[in-house]
Amino acid sequence: MNQVHIHLLITHLPIFGSMLGAFVLAYGIFSKSNQTKIAAYSLFTISSIGASIAYLTGEGAEERVEDLQGVVEATIKQHEEFAMFALISLIILGLISILGIFQTIKKPLLTKSIAFVILFISVISFGLVARTGYLGGQIRHTELNSTTTENPTQQEKVDDED
Repeated sequence: MNQVHIHLLITHLPIFGSMLGAFVLAYGIFSKSNQTKIAAYSLFTISSIGASIAYLTGEGAEERVEDLQGVVEATIKQHEEFAMFALISLIILGLISILGIFQTIKKPLLTKSIAFVILFISVISFGLVARTGYLGGQIRHTELNSTTTENPTQQEKVDDED
């Protein structure tokens, strides 16, 4: 297993972890369950670690794919630059989630306030990491780029006219 494999495997963790964690946290807020909130905070912390691993293996993955046919350097660069924003947001989310765990255990009076702050950060983080994943997918999945993909039925009509 090389850095490309690790990068591709781990990149899904921050995407789904931040999304699932947000749903779990929203349910924890709604049900007033501190245990559910702590479970969500744990998901966010794990997602933050996953984002760090994905970022650290990104350079090795880039080295392996940058010379492949069909890979555009600008697409890699865009993915890499956006990944930094996603990483920073997920690190903030992970750190504040650790704070949230301790806050929930030690001072339950502030639990609701910190839960809403963390939920807000998680939604922003999910948006950033989902966009990063989309940009990363465009590196090898050119069908994701709607500007270069033609509608097959339109192409068939053009072919039939010739």
